[in-house]
Amino acid sequence: MRLLLAAAICATVPAAADAARLRGSTTLAGKDVTIADLWDDTGAEGPRVLGPAPGPGGHITVEAPQLAAIARQFGIAWRPASPADRATLDRPGRPLPREAVLAVLHDALAGLGAPDDADIALAAFAPPMLPLEAEARATVEQVEYDAATGRFTAILVMADAAPAMRQRLLGSVREMVELPTPTHRLPPGAAISAQDLRLTRLPAASLRAEPVRTLADAIGMAPRHAAAAGQPLARSEMMRPVAVEKGARVTMELEAPGLAVVTVGQAAESGGIGDRVPIINLSSRAVVEAEIVATGRVRVMPDTLPRLPGRGLDPLYANLPPASRVQ
Repeated sequence: MRLLLAAAICATVPAAADAARLRGSTTLAGKDVTIADLWDDTGAEGPRVLGPAPGPGGHITVEAPQLAAIARQFGIAWRPASPADRATLDRPGRPLPREAVLAVLHDALAGLGAPDDADIALAAFAPPMLPLEAEARATVEQVEYDAATGRFTAILVMADAAPAMRQRLLGSVREMVELPTPTHRLPPGAAISAQDLRLTRLPAASLRAEPVRTLADAIGMAPRHAAAAGQPLARSEMMRPVAVEKGARVTMELEAPGLAVVTVGQAAESGGIGDRVPIINLSSRAVVEAEIVATGRVRVMPDTLPRLPGRGLDPLYANLPPASRVQ
């Protein structure tokens, strides 16, 4: 970069009385380069502007020949001691926070029909560098959004920067949902507690089945098959924790007006509390439908019609473990 202003070329400036001292490295505080950024002890000439500073985060190096030319032109009492003399000018900067870009994009895209709870992905985004003194106030314009594909384009504008910055943005929008997911692998049939779950934002398009949508719907239930950590829980995979195993002996209770019967039965199916399963009465060998009320205990439905041996009972016996069949 050549630090020679056209307006300054014709200027007539008296030479400094004392020799100036070259500054090997300078951190620039503003948008302009002055004589005082190159030399110390330049007197009244120090504030004179030589040209624009590099962009935020950039730097320039002024070599000995150019330094000598500037000194001659502006009457600076300095000459290079060797060809290696040079001055490096750095302008600090800070990147525009990605969150600031996403915030203005979210509002603009929502106005064009994008899902309100959406995840915005920017393609090959390089945050622009801002001067330290500039506010991080970004806006977008010329926003175009394709609802069918979720893709968008926009122009990012930083009007507060000097000069104003404009950058083209490309990206896509994904509708997101917040769902309960396991914090670790859940074995089949294990009761789910609050400590087993966390809420996770997931792309709606990735769901393959209707998920469990709230923590309350998952706590106290159990997966039919092993559930992986971080993955949504399918509603169809949820069941009550097994309280009665198939083939296990259970206490059967029957209560009716003027009647209370307790006997021993055998479960023909597994189930959780609240499930209705067929139970074999080990005394009569009849099969009745009963509701599981606790681990190892069932309540026979009063309106249940028992099925007797030889009348549809054999298939139930055939599905039980051999050691559990009633003789």
